[in-house]
Amino acid sequence: MNELLLARWQFGITTVYHFLFVPLTLGLTVLLALMEVTYVRTGDETYKRMTKFWGKLFLINFAMGVVTGIVQEFQFGMNWSGYSRFVGDIFGAPLAVEALAAFFLESTFIGLWIFGWDKLPKKVHAAAICLVAFATNLSAFWILVANSFMQAPVGYVLRNGRAEMTDFFALLTNPYVWHQFPHTILSGFTTAGFFVMGISAYHLIKKGYPDFFRRSFKWGATFGLISLVLVLGWGHVQGQYLNEVQPMKMAAAEALWDTADPAPFALVALIDEKNQTNQAEIQIPQFLSFLTYNQFSGKVEGMKDLQAQYEAQYGPGNYIPPVTTVYWSFRIMVAAGLLMLFLAVYAFYLMKKGSLERKPWFLKVMLGAILLPYIANTSGWLMAEIGRQPWIVQGLQRVEEAVSPAVSAGEVLASLLGFTLLYGILAVVDVYLLRKFAKMGPGDEEEASLLGTSAKEASLWI
Repeated sequence: MNELLLARWQFGITTVYHFLFVPLTLGLTVLLALMEVTYVRTGDETYKRMTKFWGKLFLINFAMGVVTGIVQEFQFGMNWSGYSRFVGDIFGAPLAVEALAAFFLESTFIGLWIFGWDKLPKKVHAAAICLVAFATNLSAFWILVANSFMQAPVGYVLRNGRAEMTDFFALLTNPYVWHQFPHTILSGFTTAGFFVMGISAYHLIKKGYPDFFRRSFKWGATFGLISLVLVLGWGHVQGQYLNEVQPMKMAAAEALWDTADPAPFALVALIDEKNQTNQAEIQIPQFLSFLTYNQFSGKVEGMKDLQAQYEAQYGPGNYIPPVTTVYWSFRIMVAAGLLMLFLAVYAFYLMKKGSLERKPWFLKVMLGAILLPYIANTSGWLMAEIGRQPWIVQGLQRVEEAVSPAVSAGEVLASLLGFTLLYGILAVVDVYLLRKFAKMGPGDEEEASLLGTSAKEASLWI
């Protein structure tokens, strides 16, 4: 195996693992803020207990996310020095702002929130978690600003073989950011909603603290359903935008080899990448044109024509991404989203009838459904990044030009195995801690809490 392939595997594994924690953090901070603000407004102690219970799980998830995210920063210098030299003038700026203006703010107010229970005034303490929620999602914005330049470069000039920033405001107003950011944030909100519903369902099955977890389930269902409807709608808008700026990615996501007007939607396809055809497929006539233009007519360019255009524009090479991976990643993401929509709607139906707890089979399904947003998030990320291949910066730098020339395959393989082993151990620890604290009811809070404890004890966790 060569250095490029190993470096891609290493970055892919570490990023997928890190991204398991990010969406839950994005959504759970907002949900915690809503719970504590409701406690301050109503004086209902149940909401305080809810904030503390779900706060324990948030802190475990947040700590793991921080640890796994740091590793990625080092890879830009170790495995991807060609990329760092080429685009560091641009890519480094939003990452620096993210650390200074978002992550530091987030970390500061998390500390105040953890140690401020019953010490700070209620409104000040609630403001702390609101600022944590704001800073967490602001952090995601700055990271997506950097990523969006890779997807659709703006505000730069090529000088001496490097991309140099000419307009920082152009980075902030990049249309790609404003299509990607809402989709990412709403996916995080959906993750939090299903996480809360799943764990609440476990306790409702066990019949422990029914009022507490009945209320938590309702909050999770409401938050999750609203977010899910919005993320599905925004995903449609984002898909139409991607057809304009990254038509090859969208053609691969639909396994569309030949340009068509109107274009059919390949519901299921048996893809033959070698011969650039689909050996078999189940089609919905004209539906891809409808998804692209909101009407049952309109030309959608296929990968073969796009390949010819890119060869004329960029020179010889293969500009078609791994079609099978992109195609099925997209469908897995959409299928998981639609299944979540069905489950959330059915959950509301049962709650309205007052029969939620009389359906233990559904509660068990909801416990398992915790995995669905993680599947959707991961497959969506794979589609977004692999679908951009062979580019690491769309239209400017290819992946093989970005890898570090001085790093040997053996060195990358050794670090790949080391990171994978370490992350495997961290995964076991994370699952153990989440399972341990999730199984505890709110009445066990004083015996084993990450909140309201001494600074020495809490420092062991954070």
